[in-house]
Amino acid sequence: MSEVFRKQVKRLMGMLTIFMFLIILFLGGLIYFQNHPEKLYLNAPEEELVEISEQIDDKIENGIHVRTGFVADEGMDLVIQNCTSCHSSKLVTQNRMSKEGWEATILWMQETQNLWDLGANQDVITAYLAKNYGPVAKGRRQNLKDIDWYPLK
Repeated sequence: MSEVFRKQVKRLMGMLTIFMFLIILFLGGLIYFQNHPEKLYLNAPEEELVEISEQIDDKIENGIHVRTGFVADEGMDLVIQNCTSCHSSKLVTQNRMSKEGWEATILWMQETQNLWDLGANQDVITAYLAKNYGPVAKGRRQNLKDIDWYPLK
């Protein structure tokens, strides 16, 4: 064999050795962290992590429950317990209905979506929803002013 060919083979073997070393290192790290997932996190005690998440879950800012976006008012906890266990709170907050509309929606969910019987809580829930997410009288938007109109071509 020629000297040039031997050098190329030797160089290729060196690169393959480095490549195999990196693969073994990667797989070893993968196996280690799969068996010790706690090593991936900072060394913070679990009690601190639980306290922080509990504080965020119950936090209310400017009269709004931060996690759900619900208005903080009587009945909010019942709405969170009964509504957000099946769907997002945004599905509630995007709607505006009267008490009768909310009751009809609850009845529809009970008949078609397997919603459980709310019992005495239904009156509190519908009162909360009608008060905080009832119909809003919206007028026509204000006329646009100081607009530079241009002709379309």
